Amino acid sequence: MTEISTTLAADSSSLSTLAPGSGALVSEKGRTTIADVVVSKIAGIATREVTGVHDLGGGAARAVGALRDRIPGATTNHSQGVSVEVGERQAAVDIEIVAEYGVSIADLAGGIRQNVIFAVERMTGLEVTEVNVTVHDVFLDDGTQPADDVPARVR
Repeated sequence: MTEISTTLAADSSSLSTLAPGSGALVSEKGRTTIADVVVSKIAGIATREVTGVHDLGGGAARAVGALRDRIPGATTNHSQGVSVEVGERQAAVDIEIVAEYGVSIADLAGGIRQNVIFAVERMTGLEVTEVNVTVHDVFLDDGTQPADDVPARVR
């Protein structure tokens, strides 16, 4: 777990080391609230950093993302395929991905969990309670995606 050092009082001599989720976002000076979309973006970016992730989102989300990418001046939706629940001290993350063919899906999911937990906890101070990964598809890099008009082998 990543540790965060923070000053909770005006006096710089009163430093306390806090682990994620231990109240670093609330002090006697005020409260910091982190919106769900912030955690979604952090988790989405951290997921895309993992080798073996081709894309995020299910079929409909990827189709909308592809349309958005064709609009001049449009930006990437970093939270596509990511949903989160954020509380005062904890966050839970659900991620939908397309994996590249040939990677170990179990290892890929483990790498995603590790990277997302590290990034969210480091940047927000929230404790990540779970990261659920759903693999919707496998991307074949050679362009041989299965065709819809292939006749059935069994009748």
